[in-house]
Amino acid sequence: MNLLSTWTWPRFVRAMFLALVLAAGCNSSTKLSPLPEDAVILAFGDSLTYGTGTHSREESYPAVLSTLIGRKVINAGVPGEETSEGLQRLVSELDAHRPALMILCHGGNDILRKRDRKTTVENLQAIIRMARERNVEVVLVGVPAFGLFLSTATFYGEVAEAFNLPFEGEILSNIIANSTLKSDMIHPNAEGYRRFAKAIAELLQREGAVQ
Repeated sequence: MNLLSTWTWPRFVRAMFLALVLAAGCNSSTKLSPLPEDAVILAFGDSLTYGTGTHSREESYPAVLSTLIGRKVINAGVPGEETSEGLQRLVSELDAHRPALMILCHGGNDILRKRDRKTTVENLQAIIRMARERNVEVVLVGVPAFGLFLSTATFYGEVAEAFNLPFEGEILSNIIANSTLKSDMIHPNAEGYRRFAKAIAELLQREGAVQ
């Protein structure tokens, strides 16, 4: 049977157009600009960035990431900080370090303290916009919604999609779900942070920021 004989031309054209749109969507990329060897990366967040749970900040994920990718990575993590406080702090960090790229891993304390979801999302969006206004590219890392099932809070993926950001949405959930990779209920140990850093390094390689 001739397939075209069973379709009207308008239906066929619409179907082909839809297929092309879907194919384009599947092949879309959120490629990052290549980072020169002297580029600075700002790791911005709370205790998960700071490295709480390790014996030394040299075991934090920014420090390990710096070694893996051969770029300077600034550890701008503040334990206990919420996104509202991070938003107020960001300008000084951007001005002080002038990064080419920011890795944003924030919001865990908002989740733990049951802050309003809408406000947390708005704060993350404002942080991303502030970085982009200074021509700083952004990578977003999702934080688990701590509870019975350790899965990344859904709003991280929504924010990443809205801003077309490279997104790491699994690694922290996987680490926190594994007791051998934790120092306490919510923080990785040195091996957990090493795996965190490796996941970010692989993302940066996939997105073209480093080789």
